[in-house]
Amino acid sequence: MTSRRTFLHASALTTLSTTIARCQEPPSNRVRVGVMGLSRGMAHIKAFLQVPGVEIAYVCDVDTRRLESAAKHVEGKQKLKPQAVTDFRKILEDDSVDVLSIATPNFWHAPATILACQAGKHVYVEKPGSHNPHEATKMVAVAKETKKLVQMGNQYRSVPSIIRGMTNLREGAIGKVTYARCWYDNARGSIGKGVEGPVPEWLDYDQWQGPVPARPYKDNLVHYDWHWHWHWGNGELGNNGVHALDLARWGLEVDSPLKVGYVGGRYHFDDDQETPDTGDAVFDFGNCGASWHGSSCHPRRHENHPFIAFYGEGGTMAFGRGGYETFDLKGKVTETVESDFGDVYHFKNFIDAIREGSPLNAPIADAQRSTMLCHLGNIAYRQNDTLERSKAQSWKDVIGQETPLWKRAYREGWDTLG
Repeated sequence: MTSRRTFLHASALTTLSTTIARCQEPPSNRVRVGVMGLSRGMAHIKAFLQVPGVEIAYVCDVDTRRLESAAKHVEGKQKLKPQAVTDFRKILEDDSVDVLSIATPNFWHAPATILACQAGKHVYVEKPGSHNPHEATKMVAVAKETKKLVQMGNQYRSVPSIIRGMTNLREGAIGKVTYARCWYDNARGSIGKGVEGPVPEWLDYDQWQGPVPARPYKDNLVHYDWHWHWHWGNGELGNNGVHALDLARWGLEVDSPLKVGYVGGRYHFDDDQETPDTGDAVFDFGNCGASWHGSSCHPRRHENHPFIAFYGEGGTMAFGRGGYETFDLKGKVTETVESDFGDVYHFKNFIDAIREGSPLNAPIADAQRSTMLCHLGNIAYRQNDTLERSKAQSWKDVIGQETPLWKRAYREGWDTLG
């Protein structure tokens, strides 16, 4: 078991070596990045700046307040002053930019990825990566056609302690694994009932809506509570469930389920939220299964849930935020590995793939298999029915590729997503 002191010492050495390497990186090896969306995008900026030879060439947001703040932050960390733009397409027009890094609302993920790949850029895109199953399929196809690297932000895939745990799991640490349980607990408050009104002067609301059919501005959408409206978001399952379900797929070594259900509701508040605040999504893969329990408005601290637990014939392996513990069938701890969680690992893996051709840890084709679990769970919830397919069927055939839950309508001019 690694001591806290040893872990912190190792982290300090890693930071120092990264800083030294950054200073030594030759200009010919530099990767220029534009970051789109400057809330979560600030974490992208901070991580990229810790990877040797990465330069933030652009910052982009529809909120001018964020633009100014981000530009100042970057200017103080590198020689180049980044260009600040509200329309990401200006980044795509610059041939000197290698990467578009996307940290926008979900409904922008696939459209921006597709346009970036078509413009010759590599892409780092936040989870879930797509708003609906059609987008998931489309963005994977475009990445393949253009031969551009697209990494999704399921960053647990690059954390060393997680990789170690998954390796041990798949090598038989707890025997044959038959089930994975995932949890998400939080204490979100009410989003209230939004009031239509004038758009704030700092917000380009038309650009914020982008490819989706326009709706009037309400004061409880921007910048976060769009998550809980089906028109823009994917609820908690697509917001946070995707991380744990991605680990479930990884550990169980499965791709697509045969049966999916989701039971829950909006129980805590009477407000504008359309997506459930409490519920259980269940997935049957034939020879194993997985579940995700979300409790967005009650933290349930006394239950002390792990992030995900795998159950095998010889015991249990439970993962927290990076670290994990292994238990025998009597509940005795047999191994403890401390967390070394951090975003930088995942961004460095992405840059290494661009420079050196090393494998991505979360290529979009595989990552969207995990996102599809969230899409299917949400479809089951919205249809109030269990989804089921045979091994010979595709989910597109079962649900219908032209139905609104499979493929959304887009605003005029965005037919690239058709």
